[in-house]
Amino acid sequence: GLLSRLQTSALSSSKSFSQNIPSCLWKLGRLNHVAIAVPDLEKAQSLYKDVLGAQVSETVALPEHGVYTVFVELGNTKLELLHPLGEKSPIASFLQKNKTGGMHHICIEVDDIKAAMTELKKKKIRILSEEPKIGAHGKPVIFLHPKDCHGVLVELEQA
Repeated sequence: GLLSRLQTSALSSSKSFSQNIPSCLWKLGRLNHVAIAVPDLEKAQSLYKDVLGAQVSETVALPEHGVYTVFVELGNTKLELLHPLGEKSPIASFLQKNKTGGMHHICIEVDDIKAAMTELKKKKIRILSEEPKIGAHGKPVIFLHPKDCHGVLVELEQA
């Protein structure tokens, strides 16, 4: 009766829903980190280490990206503290607009960064470099234009 018609209806609508989801050649993985631009790296390190008791890495310079990075270990992800390295640092211009710092980007892992790039370009998502660069974890990364990602700068990192 009514129950079997509802079940049949639910099955057919769930099938049509899953048929509308495009199959990807790559998969989005876990949140790797949230990056925060900070005007004073030592103060920020101290906040997370001394005040909040987190495990905080040493400062690492990444000249290719124009940043100093520090990672704050959290149980299920990390925070990346970013500070400008050099005058052309993208973090320097971010901090000029946001004097006290703030969230800069999110980083999500992918299982195949090259396939992700190819498919995202087809879907008119702008990628901010022609080729992946080596990121802070020694793995290839790309950044997606924030205007194509609802105002969020998204970094994809090869898992």
